[in-house]
Amino acid sequence: MAAKLNTEEIYEELKKRIIRLEYDPGQVLNEIELADEFDVSRTPIRKIFQLLSQDKLLNIIPRVGAQVSAIDFMEMKSIFEITKKLDPFAASLTVERIDEKSIKELEEIVDRLKNYDISVDYQDAINDDERFHEIIFESCGNNWLKEILKTLHYHTERLWHYCEKYFDEIDLFSDTLGNILEAIKEKDKEKAEKYTKEHIDTFVDKIKKELL
Repeated sequence: MAAKLNTEEIYEELKKRIIRLEYDPGQVLNEIELADEFDVSRTPIRKIFQLLSQDKLLNIIPRVGAQVSAIDFMEMKSIFEITKKLDPFAASLTVERIDEKSIKELEEIVDRLKNYDISVDYQDAINDDERFHEIIFESCGNNWLKEILKTLHYHTERLWHYCEKYFDEIDLFSDTLGNILEAIKEKDKEKAEKYTKEHIDTFVDKIKKELL
């Protein structure tokens, strides 16, 4: 029998399902069904719904319930306006503060990405992309910046999943993240900022080309 999950673990599981589109945008989540699934009372589920609402992954609608947030492209435009400023800033701080253990993990991520077949390893590529960014956020030495970017990246990762069918080359991950890594290893703050912005721009340009 599987171990019972605590509230934090259930929150992480539901967040993962929303980000990976296991719950459709607009879907209403049933509080009773989830309480039964995780063998908890409805009280922690309500608390989790509130947390996911704060993350803007759920909308709490009176007399309807907790509805999975839509993927709104105007909202995504606003998010990318912020990440294009804050992600490069985090990368520049990381250049000065990252440790060797974290650099080694970044190297391992880039090496894995180079060997992926995007047609079968797309989820792994997204996971490694997000872990790459998490290491940057954790290494930047600014907890406020880290928490802001983590929340924003829930939504950019969700868009990666939504647009899976439009990506047919691994270079978007391996080349752009590889450039960021080399800038960090060279301790070049300007290049780290430049390549981080290019990573975002490459993704956004691809989305615009395919969807707009």
